[in-house]
Amino acid sequence: MEWERAKNYILLFFVLLNLALGGFLFMESRRYSMTPEREETILTILDQNNITMEADLLRRFAPMRAMSIYGFSYDTDELIRIFFGNASVQRTTNARGYVVTRRPEELVIANGFVTYNNPRGRGGLDELNTAEAQRLADNFVRTHWPDFRLDIVYTGDDWILLSYRQVYRGHKIHSNFIEFLVTEYGIVRVEMQHGRVQGWESADQLPIVSPDEALLAFVRRNRVHAQVTPMIITHMDLVYFVEEGGLDPYVTHRAVPFYRVFVAGEGSDPFLINAFTNGLIN
Repeated sequence: MEWERAKNYILLFFVLLNLALGGFLFMESRRYSMTPEREETILTILDQNNITMEADLLRRFAPMRAMSIYGFSYDTDELIRIFFGNASVQRTTNARGYVVTRRPEELVIANGFVTYNNPRGRGGLDELNTAEAQRLADNFVRTHWPDFRLDIVYTGDDWILLSYRQVYRGHKIHSNFIEFLVTEYGIVRVEMQHGRVQGWESADQLPIVSPDEALLAFVRRNRVHAQVTPMIITHMDLVYFVEEGGLDPYVTHRAVPFYRVFVAGEGSDPFLINAFTNGLIN
């Protein structure tokens, strides 16, 4: 009988514990979620400033951690193997940096960036379209940088640019990228910059500004321009970005969360808003 009573107490304890945890999670979810009223307010402010929000509005803004990324340096021999295979190449150093050539191909490594040019192209296409261009780039990335994922695609009359970003534990790193320029000849240029992810800077999570606060910062920066030329926000998300002053190949850099705001007709670079400070860097 005593054992039956003890089991009932234990079951009751776990029921109450689950209720308490559920209530805590619910309150935390509401604490870091946009309310319908705040969504309506920011959309009204955007509209008043001649800015249209065609993107999905982010609704969650839970605390996040800073990330550590070491150097923007590369294994030169590995890059040569990737781009030239076992072919004989010429290595030189000039004002542009470290240059590897096998005419007409050229690989340049300088200031944290890698650029490979090949006017003859790699993997010529019978028809230039996004699906075929992505197939070429996907195969290249899967073989050599499997933790990079397709992020953005830009198209021109006779070219397609595919931009890949590294993904670390579900988080996209904007400053770790590989871009492929594809024409009917195949891949004619590759540009990349990526440091080695070391993990989280610390276990501490820091509050980030809410999406509507980030959009208010965007409005303050662009309201004069938008009165002359209407602006359309096509996409908004959260990524990691190495703060200004990075690229040193021999130090550990701090990457923090940034809101990215893409605007139609404003070129390929998004507006970047620091999610810790709410400051725009471009």
